[in-house]
Amino acid sequence: MTDEDGYFGEHAAEHYDQDSGAEFQPDVIELTADLLAGLAAGGRALELGIGTGRIALPLARRGVPVHGIELSRAMVARLRAKPGGERIGVSIGDFATTRADTTADGPFSLAYLVFNTIMNLADQDAQVACFRNVAEHLAPGGCFVIEVMVPELRRIPAGQNIVPFRTGPTGWAYTVYDTVTQDATCHYIDIAEDGRASARTVPFRYVWPAELDLMARLAGLRLRDRWGGWAREPFTEDSARHVSVWEKPAG
Repeated sequence: MTDEDGYFGEHAAEHYDQDSGAEFQPDVIELTADLLAGLAAGGRALELGIGTGRIALPLARRGVPVHGIELSRAMVARLRAKPGGERIGVSIGDFATTRADTTADGPFSLAYLVFNTIMNLADQDAQVACFRNVAEHLAPGGCFVIEVMVPELRRIPAGQNIVPFRTGPTGWAYTVYDTVTQDATCHYIDIAEDGRASARTVPFRYVWPAELDLMARLAGLRLRDRWGGWAREPFTEDSARHVSVWEKPAG
């Protein structure tokens, strides 16, 4: 995926911080930043898909030096316009392959991907490459954190492949699943005040916890923790998402 595709261009950047989802609520953001700051353990953090700085800025306010990798220049412009955003370094590029410069400050003690962003890598090869890229950025003992949904296939009746996740008078959104390729293409339809409709489509690839664990092993990382959310609640068969932590072995 490239920035020119427009999936996360100016329109998405303009409205991104207006999202009313739970991930954008102040208490959830603070909880997320607290957990990540603890895992950083006084070291530097690398955010893959840093976007507008929803998590990076509160993490930086906790004294954690943060660097980001981001494909969308429009998103980075929004980050830069926020207080403190000018002090966060960003490498422009695809986070599956783009390297941040560690020459001056050394490797990172923490790397993280939040809010289903691993699924923005729409094929398995890119997701595997992401783990390897992160492993090369981490110091021994460093952690890689991913927050991602558990695939919603149990919600799909036999013979159906569509799951709506937003409905309302100003628009709706739904996901079309392909259980062969693990494609999860999201379609968004928005209705403006004048009644005009706009539509956009974003490709994703859903991924299972066990599959992520194998990707981690291929990159030389090992699972340390898995929770059902940022409050470290237990991960169970009924969990809708997970926050997983893989560690780069010391030495």
